[in-house]
Amino acid sequence: MSAIALYNRPSASFDAKVAASIALLQRVAAEHQPLTQASSLGVEDMVVTHLIHLAGINSGIFVLDTGKLHAETLGLIGKIEQRYAHSVEVYRPKAEATIKFVKQHGEEAMYQSVDLRKQCCDIRKMEPLARALAGKGGWITGLRREQSGARADVPDVVQEPGRVKVNPLADWTWGDVWHFVATHGLDYNPLHDQFMPSIGCAPCTRAIAVGEDFRAGRWWWEETSKECGLHVQALPESQTQGQPA
Repeated sequence: MSAIALYNRPSASFDAKVAASIALLQRVAAEHQPLTQASSLGVEDMVVTHLIHLAGINSGIFVLDTGKLHAETLGLIGKIEQRYAHSVEVYRPKAEATIKFVKQHGEEAMYQSVDLRKQCCDIRKMEPLARALAGKGGWITGLRREQSGARADVPDVVQEPGRVKVNPLADWTWGDVWHFVATHGLDYNPLHDQFMPSIGCAPCTRAIAVGEDFRAGRWWWEETSKECGLHVQALPESQTQGQPA
């Protein structure tokens, strides 16, 4: 059964949420430029890309190709470019850094310890993200409060050092997301049909069982928070003085 058939259950306030998300994007675009969307190519980000299109705002789109993504994930880049006549910028980790890391720790280093997994994320995601956001006035994500306990307090807009972070789907439900996909005929990652609501790198993603948290399939061998660092809010500088980096 397809993810649409399983999850297409909009909330009573669905139409209002769509209108509010579009208005939020338009307001932020008027106040903060240049803007860009950080797309993981998951279903939420496919929705965000279409909301950007409906809002008629000027925003780039970028993808972090970690070198470990599923072929199904990467296959969506061309579909986005064709549908919206909009190029997608692809940022990759620095080759020398990945080669050195793999040589020292192996291709399956992420399973050995939390520290090595985070080092892998830093090399493959965080450093490319810094390049993608350089000079940007704001970035747009597909974060939702419902995704996990760690994201329960996601605000619509976050003021970060030098830019804003915009979360137009913050109060959307999983059913809202899939109703929007069905309504607008959006492409989505076929891995969602295989019970993978949150899709990251292939070695770090598995299907979830009924009743598990949305992000239980990410780094499933760990007991810690299911985050890589991309959406961990930085502390103000006054709070980081004297703390280890």
